[in-house]
Amino acid sequence: MVAKDGHDNKPGSLIDSGRRRFLVALSSFMGGIGAIYAAIPFLSSWMPSARAQAAGAPVEVDLSEMLPGEKRIVEWRGKPVWIIRRSSDDIVRLKKAEHLAQLRDPNSAVTEQQPDYVNALHRAIHEDYLILVGICTHLGCSPTYRPYLDQLGDDWPGGFFCPCHGSTFDLAGRVFKGVPAPINLEVPPHMFINDHTVIIGKDTTGKAV
Repeated sequence: MVAKDGHDNKPGSLIDSGRRRFLVALSSFMGGIGAIYAAIPFLSSWMPSARAQAAGAPVEVDLSEMLPGEKRIVEWRGKPVWIIRRSSDDIVRLKKAEHLAQLRDPNSAVTEQQPDYVNALHRAIHEDYLILVGICTHLGCSPTYRPYLDQLGDDWPGGFFCPCHGSTFDLAGRVFKGVPAPINLEVPPHMFINDHTVIIGKDTTGKAV
């Protein structure tokens, strides 16, 4: 029997009902804390770790402040990925017949080197932004960026030069004839979510590749 003053009046039992409620509430609270800590490893397993991101998670890049001629480098799947903002003059030169005649694969016939949704000539979704994996297709060196006219001789149109064995590529990553590199530089899968933001590692459907 419980008296009006909140005390159990059974013989031998003097437990205060208010204290009992406090102990029950405290036990519930501590149980909740324990459940949260127990769930953290499980929830963390759903989140991409830094290691997983380095291994291949897509990379989003804001290009809004890039100027014509500027180059940026980001890492995707452990590889350097170049982003070049080409000028309107660069784009015109890429399409000239005399320039195309100097290239081994001017129309990107080796389909493995670029996604099918990029233009075969300028090898981009938006022609002012060129995106390439910065690894030479000969023996894996990283070419240097040589964007200026005549920088490598009187007829140099701007592009990339591999210092290891002398391979050269134009500003679409297409390999010139007569150099060791057999095929064009690789264009990685990518998509634009607006005019100046690109995601490296997703195709145009938004699917991670």
